[in-house]
Amino acid sequence: MTSNAGAADVAVFGGGCFWCTEAVYLEVRGVHSVVSGYTGGQQPDPSYEQVCTGATGHAEVVRLEFDPAVVSYRDLLEIFFTIHDPTTLNRQGNDVGTQYRSAIYYQSPEQEATARQVMAEMAVVWDAPIVTELSPAQPFYPAEAYHQNYFEQHPLQGYCAFVVAPKVAKFRKTYSSKLK
Repeated sequence: MTSNAGAADVAVFGGGCFWCTEAVYLEVRGVHSVVSGYTGGQQPDPSYEQVCTGATGHAEVVRLEFDPAVVSYRDLLEIFFTIHDPTTLNRQGNDVGTQYRSAIYYQSPEQEATARQVMAEMAVVWDAPIVTELSPAQPFYPAEAYHQNYFEQHPLQGYCAFVVAPKVAKFRKTYSSKLK
């Protein structure tokens, strides 16, 4: 999904399975593109199968291009902390492994400062400590084509219907003012 409106900035978030986070951010006004992929590991250009072993060290992430005049980085972070559980180490629900870790890969010192501030604010919302990794941007590798726009293409697939759809519904209800 691409638009030419406004200047673009970049954000990279890992909130478990990238199908979930991608589906939500595709609906956020001001987000021009969402690409599912991998970052935070050692092996260049890993495949999905390699990442799933946990041996590459990569996380499943989404890379967003967004217009900060329409949606702020802070807003994107607040959405991030609403659509996944940042208190579970290396897992989201039944998805277990380091590739499903909660992570923010900041692109600038300003993004790092904003992320630290939002994480501190969110720490009082959650009943358990936040374990979200906060790291500088690392090489990003787009996931295979069949992972892109997955929920949109497969809304009735079991995982999409029972895991992704409720997260999208929660986002729509909580952030209706931010919908495209």
